[in-house]
Amino acid sequence: MKKGKFTLVENTALVPGMHRLTFSGDGSGIVPGQFAEVAVPGYFLRRPFSVAGFDGGSLTLAVRVRGEGTAALAALAPGAELDIVTGLGNGFDLSAAGERPLLIGGGSGVGVLWPLCRALAADGASVTAALGFNSGTESFYVSDFAALGARTEVYTADGSRGRRGLVTAALGDFEYSSVYACGAAPMLQIIDREAGAKAQFSLEARMGCGFGACMGCTVETVNGPRRVCKDGPVFRGGELIW
Repeated sequence: MKKGKFTLVENTALVPGMHRLTFSGDGSGIVPGQFAEVAVPGYFLRRPFSVAGFDGGSLTLAVRVRGEGTAALAALAPGAELDIVTGLGNGFDLSAAGERPLLIGGGSGVGVLWPLCRALAADGASVTAALGFNSGTESFYVSDFAALGARTEVYTADGSRGRRGLVTAALGDFEYSSVYACGAAPMLQIIDREAGAKAQFSLEARMGCGFGACMGCTVETVNGPRRVCKDGPVFRGGELIW
């Protein structure tokens, strides 16, 4: 965990209500699946965001507009300087991937899987990325996954792009050695129940502090209450009590 100053260099509207914010700054030492806490100008509490890209000189966040704070962040122009804490939480365990990892992302959970896909592809894995959206007009990051060499399949509830249906259908559509997922809790619950290989889940949760002090993001697990910010956001299959 470290705090630093980051300068916004690009603000791209991916789809209505979803922005990709790219900052210059020290993005080193981050593990795929970890999150960042952003101090939004004019707001007291920091906002947690999954990291959708990073390297030694940059940090990328995929921001879904959900309220006044996220709307203010998404409206910032390049040149804005923000105080951001990086390297928070526990990331994905890449050593459990095997040769054919399956990445399943739903909606705003898609972004967090892109750095994971990049890392797995760099390790020589044959990655399949299944990306789920309500409609084709809401889909994003599809070309980004394909550019990494991943087999990329889109699932839409209305069938307007890719395969019609829920993205959890990917569990029966492809062969895989492991599953990594991020998205809404009902989606993750289905994967936890039906995955034919070891799975890992990145949870999204409201957080007060982001450091484990306030207990506001506590979830129930087979090992008792656990904090998403400190003990997660990545949990293993069979660990969560839905």
